[in-house]
Amino acid sequence: MIVDHSRRTFLGFIAVLIAVTAPTLHAQSNQTSTTYLLTVSTERPDAIYRKGEAVSFQIKLLLDQKALDGAEVQWTLSKDGVPPTRSGRLKLDHGNGTVTGQLEEPGFLQCQVTFGTPAGKTLRAVGGAGVDPLQIPPSLPVPEDFDAFWSAQKEKLAAVPVNPKLTPVKSPQSDAECFDLQADCVGAPVSGYLAKPVGAKLKSLPIILTVHGAGVRSSGLGGAAGWAQRGFLALDINAHGIPNGKPDQFYTELANGDLKDYRARGRESRDTVYFLGMFLRLVRAIDFLTAQPEWDGRTLVVHGSSQGGAQSIVAAGLDSRITFFAAGVPAMCDHTGGAVGRISGWPKLVPNGPDNKPDAKVLEVARYYDAMNFATQTKAAGILTVGFIDTTCPPTSVYAAYNALKGGKEIFNDPPSTHAVSPKAGQAMREAIMRHVEAMKATK
Repeated sequence: MIVDHSRRTFLGFIAVLIAVTAPTLHAQSNQTSTTYLLTVSTERPDAIYRKGEAVSFQIKLLLDQKALDGAEVQWTLSKDGVPPTRSGRLKLDHGNGTVTGQLEEPGFLQCQVTFGTPAGKTLRAVGGAGVDPLQIPPSLPVPEDFDAFWSAQKEKLAAVPVNPKLTPVKSPQSDAECFDLQADCVGAPVSGYLAKPVGAKLKSLPIILTVHGAGVRSSGLGGAAGWAQRGFLALDINAHGIPNGKPDQFYTELANGDLKDYRARGRESRDTVYFLGMFLRLVRAIDFLTAQPEWDGRTLVVHGSSQGGAQSIVAAGLDSRITFFAAGVPAMCDHTGGAVGRISGWPKLVPNGPDNKPDAKVLEVARYYDAMNFATQTKAAGILTVGFIDTTCPPTSVYAAYNALKGGKEIFNDPPSTHAVSPKAGQAMREAIMRHVEAMKATK
């Protein structure tokens, strides 16, 4: 990694903005507020570079919308948040400065910058650049018995009757009818809200299954009804098979009690990992949906973000009935990144042992729950979104999963985004879903 401090220009897009308000004393001793703004960006709008190529991060610091001359910032360059790292200090010239580095392997170069205000506040900004991201390989290969393990789990599921229970609920949309769904599964049931257009004809509707990010909450009635308005047979399921529509306190107590730290539960064995039940509920939800008379018999979409993005990829890898998936900033990608000195995605399933190396037992288990490995199993088309400064589901891990996909695929690069689906990224996924639906109609 090479660093150069000689340049003092500011170009390109904003990677992240962080504003801090701090009090200051004026001549009349009246206390007012001053606003600092620290930004980091690359000089290239797409923030894509080649191995060994210089990457310039442009730093800008404003005070009340004016350049702050002579301020000093602390910077750190890293491989998407992990070593090797380089750090230093940089005095800004009329509020501007440049830090330059490079990466000699496919991955992401991250630049973190901090500034301490006179009031004792710390501003932090982050920029990210992709370095040949389409060449990021898997950290470890797919386990040889990956298919056999998951086939055995699906056989256990198939032995459990679906036994769906539908209870009508008031729809937030007059042109959609809605139901609470409870369907038996291995362990906790599938629990969700089903919605379909009023008066839908037999074999007329594409399916969309929407799945949730991390946390503990009810299924979303409004989201399902919204997709029904677009002409879908829509089902939104919560991640844990818990009852829907309860008071907020119900979910808070679960999050602080029975479901606290679920993300690491059972990770010592592939047979006890908490996500086993979550993944099987995806297949069971599809069992229910594909048995509905309104399904067109052709089109089946799964959509979610973060933990829901992981579930979208996993569902496509587990179930060949899926024709398209949309995964926003997907979690659970490249769990085994630590084995090759890379960062892994949420939930950072593999801890380090006393030797500061990945726990060997959990590392092996994690391979069976890696969205990157499920990506190799699907022929469905799909879209992923990725934030270049996402520290929860880092871009290196997302690209490792994306590069493993074999079907038609696209990725929406979102350089200025942290762990969030920006409006543009959300629009890109919705448009991709609708294009797929129209394409499926055209092939009848």
